[in-house]
Amino acid sequence: MGQATVVTSDPAPVVRVSGLWKHYQKQPAVRGIDIEIPPGEIYGLIGPDGAGKSTLMKIIAGVLTHDRGRVEVFGQTVDSERSAERIKGLLGFMPQGLGLNLYPELSIEENIDFFARLRLVPDEELGRRKERLLGVTRLEGFRDRPMKQLSGGMKQKLGLVCTLIHVPRLVILDEPTTGVDPVSRRDFWTILAEFLSEHDMTALVSTAYMDEASRFTELSLFSEGRIIAEGAPEELFDLAPGTMLSLEADDQLGALSRLRRDFEQVEAQASQIRVFLPDTDRERAVRQVQSSLIDFDVVNLWTSEPDLEDVLVALLRRERGDHEPQVEWQPTSADSHSHDLAVRAEGLVRMFGDFRAVDGVSFDIQQGEIFGLLGANGAGKTTVIKMLTGLLKPTAGHGDVAGVDMRRAGREIRERIGYMSQAFSLYLDLTVIENIRLYGGIYGLPRRRVDERIDWIVAMAGLAGYEDRRTSGLPVGVRQRLALGCALVHQPRVLFLDEPTSGVDVMGRRYFWRILLHLARSEGVAILVTTHYMSEAEHCDELALMHAGQIVASGPPASMKEDVENEAGRPLVVVTDDAAEALTALARAGFEGASVYGRSVRLLSRVPERDGKLIEETLGQAGVRMRSVEVQPLSMEDLFVYHVGRLERQAIASGGAR
Repeated sequence: MGQATVVTSDPAPVVRVSGLWKHYQKQPAVRGIDIEIPPGEIYGLIGPDGAGKSTLMKIIAGVLTHDRGRVEVFGQTVDSERSAERIKGLLGFMPQGLGLNLYPELSIEENIDFFARLRLVPDEELGRRKERLLGVTRLEGFRDRPMKQLSGGMKQKLGLVCTLIHVPRLVILDEPTTGVDPVSRRDFWTILAEFLSEHDMTALVSTAYMDEASRFTELSLFSEGRIIAEGAPEELFDLAPGTMLSLEADDQLGALSRLRRDFEQVEAQASQIRVFLPDTDRERAVRQVQSSLIDFDVVNLWTSEPDLEDVLVALLRRERGDHEPQVEWQPTSADSHSHDLAVRAEGLVRMFGDFRAVDGVSFDIQQGEIFGLLGANGAGKTTVIKMLTGLLKPTAGHGDVAGVDMRRAGREIRERIGYMSQAFSLYLDLTVIENIRLYGGIYGLPRRRVDERIDWIVAMAGLAGYEDRRTSGLPVGVRQRLALGCALVHQPRVLFLDEPTSGVDVMGRRYFWRILLHLARSEGVAILVTTHYMSEAEHCDELALMHAGQIVASGPPASMKEDVENEAGRPLVVVTDDAAEALTALARAGFEGASVYGRSVRLLSRVPERDGKLIEETLGQAGVRMRSVEVQPLSMEDLFVYHVGRLERQAIASGGAR
């Protein structure tokens, strides 16, 4: 009598990891990891810098050995070079870093063709796939452009095309969207979702952007080499239930200090203060905060559900504790507010040959204000900063910075400003203290004054314990705080920060912005900052959105959101059984601007109740089951993508680019 066959409803995992350990010298990078990745998922790894995400991904990809444990990929045990070779054709691996898997001298098309030949893609298949991928990534018009001349977003999209060209069954992407603008990020996720749906693929993706966590179907939260939480994004809310309370107070810094004394998770966003309380009783949460702020005049106070980033931060704090240093802020110097207007840009234009990189940009920044400059890669943000700091001469227009005409006063401007560029401006072979001393000398500070500033910078930037370490060995977040300290060594009145938190984990970014708020509010420093983290845009007092060298929208974050809601509506989040199929069906039905978020689709709606019914009918006709539909608050990413998408459609309709 034959043995009965056991039929299971759950397919075998694509990846199964058990008891995994990996050390670098004596330091454990991953500690006893257990993880299973089902087929067809977009499985996410999130967590701080150095948490072990990249190490795990390299081990699964077969490019790094492990010390203990078991790794199986498609049922094949991966424990040697020979075993890794057996599954190499089934994998696509994109390492961390802009364009690191690409060849700078080759064009877009040459890079794609090279990877296709390397992966033995038949010519007839290559032609079809290449046209499809170039079209969906909007790289079609740039086939002949060398990779080294691409923006960050274009490099990452090309990297994804080269990783997908042979249609791997498992694609492994290590922080593929770091340093990439929100429009390119949304394109990236749309491409990935469509390919997974069409080709029965599975994806393992890590990210530094907490707002991207909602795009995963399943995720694991890492801390210090261990998994501290896992599940579907919506399931993680049950692991850290609570209430988000927002308020405005007459003395923002005083209220922040008091709230941080009484509660663990407090942050400022522009004029608001947000407090996460591990209490789902909203009335009780309000009473707790009111009791803490009894000595303060609270202007406004309201409660809401915490977002996923708040929950993930709460889980990390629970695991790691809050070790943020407390800073004694110096009183505002008499010179800090001597000019109410810190920066004025009027009609700035910059040409590079026939290319107009900046086209008539104008804005004002007040002393003590945090001003955010947003825009896609190549929008002109860095060029504006370089003109205002005297590093580039404007083709036309003029500006005043800290009371000095930027066109005629190079050294005088530099003595009054601090500047952090996109690339690290530190000397990696020097220690923390040596870097600070060097910058003090560059700015002509006497030795005694430098010693005073060193003490303040070490406290302000949380560098205690790192003083004698070489800069090259510092974690990314600590290195960025050192760069900020060096930019502040001479107590500038205006601070220019070009993507200062790129690649920094969420805990490091929150502490960095805590410093910026104190610099603006306590010391009256005017701050101009660019960022790709849309949650960070909420921290700015004023925003300007750049596109194709021009400012296309500006104002406080709240009023900019209100304008978009009045014009385009509020986000509808549609949860379905098949998000990729739902996206296709909705696009055919005329719903514009929809994108995939994990198991849901997100789009803007002017009439949510009506559109919700239309969406259910549309999906029903397409054979896609809709589980739920709900209205959510407009995010900064929604605002950004809406404006840029509208302008791109206008450019196409008018027949060209500028």
